Amino acid sequence: MSIGAIAGLIAAIVFAVLAGVMIYPLIRLGKLFDTIANTIQDAGNHAIPALDKGVETVSHINKTLSDVNEISDSVQYTAKNVSALGDLYTSILGKPIIKIASFFWALKQTLGSFIHGTKKTSAKHEMPEE
Repeated sequence: MSIGAIAGLIAAIVFAVLAGVMIYPLIRLGKLFDTIANTIQDAGNHAIPALDKGVETVSHINKTLSDVNEISDSVQYTAKNVSALGDLYTSILGKPIIKIASFFWALKQTLGSFIHGTKKTSAKHEMPEE
């Protein structure tokens, strides 16, 4: 055997040892990639139903908000109608009731002055004392 053959044999042995040493980290790296792939697949499998539930929840919320908008529109319409009805009653019944109340108050004052014999004068018609 020549020196070149011995050097080639040593280099082949060193290469085999290095390849043997590198096999273990490569196997571990392969297992890590498998674990990462499984984790990503599980996350995807769980994410799709969660997204479906989220979409379903948003659609329920939109329906509820639509119902609330309808209710608030109805309340606003009813409030306008009640206000208009109040204004109508005030215009129809308010003025006559005020006139009737004024008439009875004046009648009471007049009858009171006749019965008690006093004459009431308002502050506008009083004469200043000298």
